Amino acid sequence: MLSDLLQMLSYPFVINALVVGCLVSLCASLLGTSLVLKRYSMIGDGLAHVAFAALALAKSLDLAPLSLAVPACIVAAFLLLQIKSSSRIRGDSATAVLCSGALAVGVAAVSLSTGMNVDVCNYMFGSILAMSRSDVILSSALSAAVLLLYVLFYNRIFAVTFDETFAQAAGIRTGRYNMIIALLTSVTVVLGMRMMGTLLITSLIVFPSLTAMRVCRRFRSTVLLSAAISVGCFFTGMFLSYLYSIPTGSCIVIVNMALFAAAVSGSHFHGFRRAQ
Repeated sequence: MLSDLLQMLSYPFVINALVVGCLVSLCASLLGTSLVLKRYSMIGDGLAHVAFAALALAKSLDLAPLSLAVPACIVAAFLLLQIKSSSRIRGDSATAVLCSGALAVGVAAVSLSTGMNVDVCNYMFGSILAMSRSDVILSSALSAAVLLLYVLFYNRIFAVTFDETFAQAAGIRTGRYNMIIALLTSVTVVLGMRMMGTLLITSLIVFPSLTAMRVCRRFRSTVLLSAAISVGCFFTGMFLSYLYSIPTGSCIVIVNMALFAAAVSGSHFHGFRRAQ
């Protein structure tokens, strides 16, 4: 197995995928803790469908994919937050409408232009090994920017996550920091689509945080453990994908699911032992 690992690491495109994948996994896990606690877990799914529609339109119009996908996701995130704060439409209903509507637009744009080609399939199902050098540089730069902004605004994000009403009473502009969370999530979702695809990107945000919450009780320790779990599951999924020729995105999700199931079983067993 060690020889297989060394052989995998000998390929330059695998090293590129590992660098980008680890950075995106870190971004997703850090933001995932706040999104799960604020009940925004499915916002990643909604934004992924919007990004797919934007990418499909960009391909049909012969534009740079990220130049259209990132602004479209930011606008969609802003609309979702505005709708969630309104009493007329529930947040989950708004996300469902956005998912189905954006996917319909994306499929229509694909069928009217190039059809279901390789590039579109890469964004639909994920293909991190097919990233070009320019994709690696851009993804690394954007991921580093997301991590930097998260660290800079960590205290405000923590306050808005746990008690938004108290944070607002304390003078924190909660709307601004909710938008920062949405902005960082939008960028992360667009970057993660190349790795996980539209259909699996939410798992990269949700599973590591849920697993960490089964073990930790404090916000900071949950965030740190979630980051470690996310990177570890990504690396393990990459290795299993190489070893058994399974799509990378599905391998990463399966590893995350197995670890989450183990954490749930462990917490139940611990609770049973304490009850004896």
